[in-house]
Amino acid sequence: MRLVCFSQLKPEKGIAYTRRHLQRLAKTGKFPAPVPLSEARIAWLEAEVDDWIAARAADRTQKQAA
Repeated sequence: MRLVCFSQLKPEKGIAYTRRHLQRLAKTGKFPAPVPLSEARIAWLEAEVDDWIAARAADRTQKQAA
């Protein structure tokens, strides 16, 4: 199991959202919830982020087919 911190989201996963926007998305269930590592540090499970990306790609493919 690998963790991805905020600074890795853009270069490794192509996710260029702000911290605040990710927080809003996670709060509404539209992005994986972060894992608290300490009082001041969070990260995301890489598998959950990858699943989120795959779901967005699949949704795009379904919309194009319709």
